[in-house]
Amino acid sequence: MSHRTIVEPSVRYRVALAPGWIASLAVVAPFLAGVSIPPALQYAPLVVSAVLLGLPHGAVDHLAVARTRGEHPDWRAIVRVFALYGVVGGAYAVTWFLAPAAAFVLFIAVTWFHWGQGDLYALRALADADHLQSLPQRIGTVLVRGGLPMLVPLLAFPEWYRRVATDLVSLFAPDAAAAIGWAFQTDVRTALAIAYGVLVVATLTVGFVRADARRPWLLDAGETLGLLAYFALVPPVLAIGVYFCLWHSLRHVARLLLVDDDATAALANRDPAAALARFARDAAPLTAASLALLGGLYFLVPNPPGSVPEWVALYLVFIAVVTLPHVVVVSIMDREQGVWV
Repeated sequence: MSHRTIVEPSVRYRVALAPGWIASLAVVAPFLAGVSIPPALQYAPLVVSAVLLGLPHGAVDHLAVARTRGEHPDWRAIVRVFALYGVVGGAYAVTWFLAPAAAFVLFIAVTWFHWGQGDLYALRALADADHLQSLPQRIGTVLVRGGLPMLVPLLAFPEWYRRVATDLVSLFAPDAAAAIGWAFQTDVRTALAIAYGVLVVATLTVGFVRADARRPWLLDAGETLGLLAYFALVPPVLAIGVYFCLWHSLRHVARLLLVDDDATAALANRDPAAALARFARDAAPLTAASLALLGGLYFLVPNPPGSVPEWVALYLVFIAVVTLPHVVVVSIMDREQGVWV
């Protein structure tokens, strides 16, 4: 895999990987000790993600593709990304109004792929994993990693999952939530759990057999099994909020820093604060614009939110809309950097 970096592995680990490990352990510890966290507080990380890493991590898409290609982003490159967001994101937004249950299922599927896609990049480029040698292994890894935040909470906390799904769909059509009731049936969840368990074991086993170096495989297996426990023990809203900010988004931010020459130079000089400050500057304008669009969405939905869970649901709908074009941008980055080859 080709990726431009002169950054020492220790710096990459400290900036991109370690915060997610530490945050996951810190969040799961109270639940292992039997301590409960008030439901209202569990929404806090998702709320914070609107300005810290979560929403901003996609606000540099207009610069990302050109930088990945080693080019300076010009107005044509920026306009192409804006057009992508307008057409793809706009079409998906309309789908929420016309068929909210189908739009929710698409949200889960796209996010499943995208979050797995992010971890595949992190394993190959940041952790130097050499055991993901074939395309089927990489597909399996994407399915396993994306399934940790998207599927495991459904298996472990079906009522929480149903509540969040209902909140999203009910912004558009309260009765439409019944259309996804099949996903919460015991037999469906049991079949999904068995299939997913087999996939996890098979993917890690093949990786073990093919690994030349044990440390990257151990990191992959440790993260996979650790996240499996994390999402099985921590209620979904809290678990996903922390994961979104400090695991998925931070790893993508690190990826963006490594295609920005000035940010990479700062990391090579062991100055991650300067690199992150550069990212914050690049992301600030479109983060602010996104928050304004989120506010506009409030006036468009048929059933505007009136509580914290409903406001978070509105935010998640907006995240869904911008995630679809964001996945296209990240997929182009994957192709340019040889993530799948």
